[in-house]
Amino acid sequence: MKNILLKYCIAVVFFCSTFFAFAQPGNNDTGGGLESSDPPAPIDDYLWVLALVGLFFVFMKFRAMHSKKIQG
Repeated sequence: MKNILLKYCIAVVFFCSTFFAFAQPGNNDTGGGLESSDPPAPIDDYLWVLALVGLFFVFMKFRAMHSKKIQG
C-alpha cells in the first residue's frame, strides 16, 4: 500500500511540475538564452523507432503475463 501511494505521489508531482520544467524566459532576456534565431531541431525524424520500441515492450509484457497465466 505504501509503495502504491509513493508511486501516485511521484506521478502527481511529475505531472504538476511540467509548467515549471518548460518555462522559458520572456522577451527581455539579454543573455541570448532560448530565444535565438537558429531553426528548431526536428524531433519527429525517429518517432517511428520509438513507436516500434514501445510496441515491442508491450508485446513482451503481454507475452510474459500470458505465459505466467498458463504456468500457474
